[in-house]
Amino acid sequence: MSIDPVRKRERMVREQIEARGVRDPEVLRAMRTVPRHRFVQEALAAQAYDDRPQPLGFGQTISQPYIVAFMTELLELKPGMKVLEIGTGSGYQAAVLAEMGADVFTVERVKELHQQARDRLARLKYLFVKLKLDDGTLGWPEEAPFDRIIVTAGGPEVPRPLVDQLADDGILVIPVGPAKRTQMLKVVRKERGLVRAEDRLGVMFVDLVGKHGWEE
Repeated sequence: MSIDPVRKRERMVREQIEARGVRDPEVLRAMRTVPRHRFVQEALAAQAYDDRPQPLGFGQTISQPYIVAFMTELLELKPGMKVLEIGTGSGYQAAVLAEMGADVFTVERVKELHQQARDRLARLKYLFVKLKLDDGTLGWPEEAPFDRIIVTAGGPEVPRPLVDQLADDGILVIPVGPAKRTQMLKVVRKERGLVRAEDRLGVMFVDLVGKHGWEE
């Protein structure tokens, strides 16, 4: 890279993330620490810290830095929490969660991305992230319940299996809305068995494909 990636990360956090209101110090620390340029295609490494998503191939993207930070802050994460991520993609979001001390389980439906993320996370020493190749809309029932769930693709509704796998006092962050159009980022909370959702931000994600999402 033409500029020291540490300096690029610092500028990214200062100008793209803090400037837009993200305040959780652990989120900011993780965003300053995880080498985002190692999670994009090699030809795009110089653009990794730009204020935009980057293509991964297979119709998937790595979200822009602000969206990663904002969604992570919405999780209200504490070290040791068990977190399910739907949509591993490059592995970047999983690395951010792991950097914050979460026990991360991540599901990806595209075999090539699953394999690339597995190898990348191992090379970068994120050795305790658990990865699964499967339909993410089904969650990971064998490992449920989860304290937190984050979904990095937009579906027509909140998949029921994910709500069922959310622990009491848990938080689920997910984009919901039409395919290939603006969706609403929702924060779903389960408290004493009751579920309530609140809208937070208009976003645009790739489609959540699966049994409880959009059909292929």
